[in-house]
Amino acid sequence: MLFKGTDKYGTMDFSKEEPMLKKIEELYEKYRSTKDEKLRKSIYREIDSISGLASKYAIANEYDKMMSVIGAKGTNAYTWMEQTVYVNDIPSNQLSTWLDVESERFRNPVMRIFHTELEAVYEEKNISMDNDQDKLWENLFAGLFQKHTYGTQTTIGTVDHLKNPSIKKIREYYNTYYVPNNMAICLSGDLDPDATIKMIREKFSGWKKKDVPVFKVPAEVPFLKPVEKHVYGPNAETMVMAFRFNGAGTRDADLLNLISRLLYNGTAGIIDLDIVQEQKVLAASAFPLIMKDYSALVLSGDPKTGQKLEEVRDLLLQQIEKLKNGDFPDWMIDATINNIRYEEMVQMEQNRYRADLFVTAYVQHRKWEEVIGETNRLAGITRKDIMEFVKASLGNNYVCVYKHTGEDKNVQKVEKPVITPVEVNRDAASGFVQEIMSRKVQPIEPVFLNYETDIKKYYFKNRAPVYYAENTENKTFSVSFVIRMSNKKDRRVPIAVDYINYLGTSKYTPAALKQEFYKLACSYSVYASEENVHVNISGLTVNIEPALALLEQLLRDAKPDESALKNLVSDVLKSRADAKLNQDQILWSGMMNYGTYGNANPYKHMLSEKELTALKAEDLAAFLRDLINYEQEIFFYADLPGEKMLQLFEKHHPLPAEFKVMKDNITFTRLPNTETKVFVVDFDMKQAEILFLSKGPDFDPALIPYARMFNEYFGGGMGSVVFQDMRESKALAYSVFSSFSVPDRKEKPFGVMAYIGTQSDKLSDAMAGMMNLLTKMPQSELLFSTSKDALLQNIRSQRVKPSEMLGYFLNATKLGMNYDIRRNVFETAGKMTLADINSFHEKNISGKKYNIMILGKKSLLDMKTLEKYGKVEFLTLEQIFGY
Repeated sequence: MLFKGTDKYGTMDFSKEEPMLKKIEELYEKYRSTKDEKLRKSIYREIDSISGLASKYAIANEYDKMMSVIGAKGTNAYTWMEQTVYVNDIPSNQLSTWLDVESERFRNPVMRIFHTELEAVYEEKNISMDNDQDKLWENLFAGLFQKHTYGTQTTIGTVDHLKNPSIKKIREYYNTYYVPNNMAICLSGDLDPDATIKMIREKFSGWKKKDVPVFKVPAEVPFLKPVEKHVYGPNAETMVMAFRFNGAGTRDADLLNLISRLLYNGTAGIIDLDIVQEQKVLAASAFPLIMKDYSALVLSGDPKTGQKLEEVRDLLLQQIEKLKNGDFPDWMIDATINNIRYEEMVQMEQNRYRADLFVTAYVQHRKWEEVIGETNRLAGITRKDIMEFVKASLGNNYVCVYKHTGEDKNVQKVEKPVITPVEVNRDAASGFVQEIMSRKVQPIEPVFLNYETDIKKYYFKNRAPVYYAENTENKTFSVSFVIRMSNKKDRRVPIAVDYINYLGTSKYTPAALKQEFYKLACSYSVYASEENVHVNISGLTVNIEPALALLEQLLRDAKPDESALKNLVSDVLKSRADAKLNQDQILWSGMMNYGTYGNANPYKHMLSEKELTALKAEDLAAFLRDLINYEQEIFFYADLPGEKMLQLFEKHHPLPAEFKVMKDNITFTRLPNTETKVFVVDFDMKQAEILFLSKGPDFDPALIPYARMFNEYFGGGMGSVVFQDMRESKALAYSVFSSFSVPDRKEKPFGVMAYIGTQSDKLSDAMAGMMNLLTKMPQSELLFSTSKDALLQNIRSQRVKPSEMLGYFLNATKLGMNYDIRRNVFETAGKMTLADINSFHEKNISGKKYNIMILGKKSLLDMKTLEKYGKVEFLTLEQIFGY
């Protein structure tokens, strides 16, 4: 509701709007105190009617329009246990204007367009009740915190809360907590601190301090025995367990931060080596959860085929016993501190990370020096400290939640009320917004990349192109070997790059190799993209040479392990089975690929179970050792001269006399849409998710500026046409967007995509609403103007960090471009008109035929509605996954 405006903006005439808003507020109080359902529906009809009248004076998304005009991006808000945070990424020349908007935003918020926003929260609640992970974590917190609000209430509230809303209570909440002595402004970036603080004092000086209720922290009763809970849902089985401790700023919190990394750090922790590396479970992890009043050590695991969740729990508990006994290497603490320092160097390059640290310090009531001094404190913790703490604090005092695959018989649903679409008045602008839009500031000049000068190019051994960007930020490095090999050339590639994680060399066991990398505060990864295998290594520059030597030893001397391969194949088959229980993977992987390419698609191009089980360890290891002999490019980023890096490659990365070349065995072509078809996958869920997919024109760089401008106006953020129409006006979806997608390679065409996440009983209206927008684009000169400002201002203020340059360059080369496409977007978009975008829509989107992909429960879907769009075909999970 804090995005809806005040008495100065978000309205065309507040004097006429206000009486109706007061009446709506009164009706909600009457509604929530009424028990008779028939009478409640009558009251809601009155609310709906008056809301429609009031909306004639409301202007939706004026806040977002102002953010677009000043070039802000990432506009959002989130709320969690102890904080509500409003987020923006603002151009530095618009800081004063942004502060004017924010000071007005929080001065006197008006709760307008309430019932459609409430409907969006209904949707969010229904989604959370459909989500197995949400149920898992809700039960974990309820078990850990039986007196504290961390566990006794959820952020979004209960079904009964949502069925009985109160604008009056919301305003009371705002008046109580949105006061200057209970708020902080956290800023990081290109600003003058003294001048910024002076501006804040001027613009927020009218705010009055109020007494804020003091939260009395409930004393939780110690656990004398384990607390175990069971939840059910359609997704794969998993478990999570946690131990409760004192909160932020305590010795407990510091010890938890270090202990969690000793247990699990993704490379060489006790869980990493003794459980994950040994393939005893499908997946396992540990992490600390640090909050103001209490903290927790959280451990989780996914079972292998036939493995009981209790077995996973016991394996995790065994690792804690190793900590108690000091069963970890002497160097482990120092290595962990070095790895933390490396992570901090990389993270501190980000404004968002620094601002989030301020948020942490404020919310947890901690001094800044204490927050940034954490790593130094961790370095002072000894093996003895850890052993004593773990022995005293981690026993049978845990909460464990087991997530089983099965029907949840306790699922509720917030029913959809009847809502008449409200006006959004997208062409109107309040006086406040007009003044903001009319302001002139000294523009920030855009800075574009020049790949000829920003990136140095070498030829290593006259065979391998080498691209180098200098790191001027810190003492870290990254190197990527991009090898011309993919599963389109050899279907063994995906399992081979997974297999390498479980292999050692003639000198090191797999575990010892991971430990050596961790000692160096360096790490490696090998993954396969659609076209290439990427071998990456990064870490502290001081250790670049031994890290490169280790990586090369693994690539050239990987030793086969038959047992590891057998376990990996078993885990791959289990992961495949689990994917068929995961609605995100069903929709965004299986159905997306099926709708894009048809039955023969990249997602299904994999080894069969028979082929997997027939693999031989020596053959796969030999395949891995041979990878480095194929065509490749090298990308490196370091605070070293390029010539020095070439010397290191000369010493540690010998190339073959001639590269091997392998052609693709298969090509996947996006099918043209000659008719609209509807494909449905039946899945046990209360929601319905809908994808509209259609092939666009062949790739042409000249279309990219139009695609960017169209996406900004039509289907992007909260101010876009799609969001305003589908959510703000009609409350037809919780999540909705559309895009004209740019391919990642020049050989691929553009694509048209639209997504709706909604309640099953809204399916008919939601599909009709989206199809109407795809057929005829609503036109608003004001919205186009703000969208254009947003795009241009974003480019003006964007600065590509040195660590990002190579990624930009690689993406450009894949599209056949040797220049920064942002320059073309900036120059072309600056001349565009609404007529240009409407013409683009008519040519590339309107009248398209679609593959419409529907994921939902068959018994809840309106089949007659689906049949209006085209032939309906039900797909099995076997059809979309290929197994």
